[in-house]
Amino acid sequence: MRIVPFEALTGEELDAWHRLRAANPQLDSPYFHPGFAAAVHRSGRSVEVVLGRDEQSEIRALLPTHRNGGLLRPAGWPGADFQGPVLTPSTVFPPLKLLAGGARGFAFDHLLHSYPDFAPWVESTLPSPYVDTSGGLDGYLGRASRSGKDNMGQARRRAAKAEREYGTLRFAADVVDDEALRRVVELKRAQYAETGVRDFFAEPDRLALLSGLLHGRGADFGGVLSTVHAGRHLIAAHFGLRAGSVLHWWFPVYDPAFAALSPGWILLRELIAASARLGITRIDFGRGDDEYKRRAKTGETWVCQGVVTRSAIRRALRRSRNRLIDTARSSALGPGLRRAVRTIRGINR
Repeated sequence: MRIVPFEALTGEELDAWHRLRAANPQLDSPYFHPGFAAAVHRSGRSVEVVLGRDEQSEIRALLPTHRNGGLLRPAGWPGADFQGPVLTPSTVFPPLKLLAGGARGFAFDHLLHSYPDFAPWVESTLPSPYVDTSGGLDGYLGRASRSGKDNMGQARRRAAKAEREYGTLRFAADVVDDEALRRVVELKRAQYAETGVRDFFAEPDRLALLSGLLHGRGADFGGVLSTVHAGRHLIAAHFGLRAGSVLHWWFPVYDPAFAALSPGWILLRELIAASARLGITRIDFGRGDDEYKRRAKTGETWVCQGVVTRSAIRRALRRSRNRLIDTARSSALGPGLRRAVRTIRGINR
């Protein structure tokens, strides 16, 4: 293995990236497309790519990363909802070989569960829900849980109510609109502040990333901005990533002034209804225990958290931290310990 700056990748190496990803159906998420690493790199966060070759010098694996001192992280962290090397299912990937050139660890928090070579370093595994949108809304309703069907019915009735009270309901599945993107970021930051979650957009490169993804779209990869208006009001919007037939649900927002209408559900219903026309067969929600994800999902994949390291001390500290987090989560005090959990998470990142 060797590490090269993203901008130093040759045409041969980029072609290998596309070829290996296409050969592995489990890597159809937009996060495994080289376009994502390229957009992150252009936004100002340096991306380095680990290249693995076999004895015949054929490229067998690629892993885009960030370097933070002696720690490597997947490219796009902490906004990368799926992580792992790009390789064929049968390729062996020796994680300890990542620990070279001064790297003392490789930390991951959304590693696909389908990498057996990483198993010794996995600390926990969590579900990442998705919605199978094959066949549009009718196809979805045929697969959805009772809760999912009920919420879609409520969304239809609330959309009608929004139209009566505020004006014509307008859904745009894929728009390039800087003002709408600015509003998405504004609403998301307000949500972060309200819930006490770390503000993803506090770093200016994150804003540049979304703008670059929206305006730098290619034929098979790019950012997708969807909006729902009721009359003149933007009541809900979503900015996500798309590669081929897969859309990743990344930054959904709604205007709290219209919360009684459940505008997020209205948006999701409209997007599922438009999926056949858009060529989308799956919407990945990403890891999280949000209630709407549990209600809407038709399935789930699994992602892992952990760190590849030779340091027994580091692994012990992380295990202790994880036990503290689990204890806080299961406590009867519940929401009151959220701030404590966030503090604990900062230990030994």
